[in-house]
Amino acid sequence: MIVDILYNIMMNAKWEVFFKEKILKIFNECHTVIDIGGGLRIDKTKNNRFDSKRAWILPLLDKTVYKTLDPVSDYNPDIIGDIHNLPFENDSVESIICLAVLEHVKNPFKAVSEMFRVLKPGGYCFAYLPFLYNYHPMKGYYDDYFRFTEDGIKELFKDFYDIQIINVRGRFETLALSSPVGPLRPALCACAKFVDRIFGTENTKQTAGFFVFGIA
Repeated sequence: MIVDILYNIMMNAKWEVFFKEKILKIFNECHTVIDIGGGLRIDKTKNNRFDSKRAWILPLLDKTVYKTLDPVSDYNPDIIGDIHNLPFENDSVESIICLAVLEHVKNPFKAVSEMFRVLKPGGYCFAYLPFLYNYHPMKGYYDDYFRFTEDGIKELFKDFYDIQIINVRGRFETLALSSPVGPLRPALCACAKFVDRIFGTENTKQTAGFFVFGIA
């Protein structure tokens, strides 16, 4: 019983529930999904990484045309294109996923404007933007330019009809994520997540980042 309670605390953080709800909404309601940067990390052949924890998304691909977009051909994207100048007509895309991309582009305002331009009215944009997060460029692939507060995100997405913003990680887990403990970091983060739940510090703007769900 106690083990089950602890497991639910660990696995059902509000941002994890939010992520699953929005991904299910996108894949169940949209025929085409454009993943800019391949941030879902669900296809080993189209990405530089694969996240096994998101394998539950794979059956949803049978319902959609799922395509990745990247500015270079290195990781075999379906579409080679620049987020600052997306290769789509106005009002032509049903949904866009853009996870951990906007900190790596030179003009995030232009990038978000482009996503809004190509989305159909009522189309979905699901994004992740970091705030209190480590510097993380990838040599030869992308640099690391920006971090975003909730206020900044509202300004970025101001043209959208509706946006929902939720912090990703509480105060203590955010601190743990940035700690220089190497292989011990996952265990430290798990403990910190538990502390955040117990002490009610999950809901904070001093967070590692934010999920954003926008409707064009």
